[in-house]
Amino acid sequence: MLTKKQLQLLEFIHKRLQKDGVPPSFDEMKVALDLRSKSGIHRLITALEERGFIRRLAHRARAIEVIRLPDSLGGGQDSFAPQVISGGKSDSAPEPELKPAPNTGATELAVMGRIAAGVPIEAISQASAHVAVPNGMLSSSGEHFALEVRGDSMVDAGINDGDVVVIHETAAADNGDIVVALVEGHEATLKRYVRSGRMIELQAANPAYPTQTYAEDQVKVQGRLVGLIRTY
Repeated sequence: MLTKKQLQLLEFIHKRLQKDGVPPSFDEMKVALDLRSKSGIHRLITALEERGFIRRLAHRARAIEVIRLPDSLGGGQDSFAPQVISGGKSDSAPEPELKPAPNTGATELAVMGRIAAGVPIEAISQASAHVAVPNGMLSSSGEHFALEVRGDSMVDAGINDGDVVVIHETAAADNGDIVVALVEGHEATLKRYVRSGRMIELQAANPAYPTQTYAEDQVKVQGRLVGLIRTY
């Protein structure tokens, strides 16, 4: 499961090695993928390594072993032999056999800072990182973004401190939806949304936190929870 940029980088490295027998530089990778900085290339290479497509070799500058390719690039157990960028392997130990993972697709979303699952915190509107999200989590229309959860007020809904929540950007919500709510124009919180007449209740999923009640003009829904990513 690779994002579009991860797939582009893997294809660029593989084709460059086949054509020239020499590795592309980080600057060349940056230009090829139309990225503004080499830090983005570092993140993509780390992601490819974590997913088992490449392996960086210690003590060798820019040495990357291409372990496998996804089906979309002609991968498969019988169609691809691992090769090493820049200098070959350091030992002759046989490589473990790897089965290609299904390429179900993912999208990189901006992590727009942190969201309080507890007392509301100041709203954050600038991206601090990016996360790869399976396309199955995303709605077919509209924009999406991600937020890192801080606090424990939603633990009974399965949302823990440190989780990353995937949000479908919308100004509308139904009763019972878990939403990102902007309170009085400057504080954001993750709560269950319940409308009662002209009042809005923001309900926690932890009995230690009381329900917060506001007039309807004090609360603006910024998005609805559609997925959750947890790192162990």
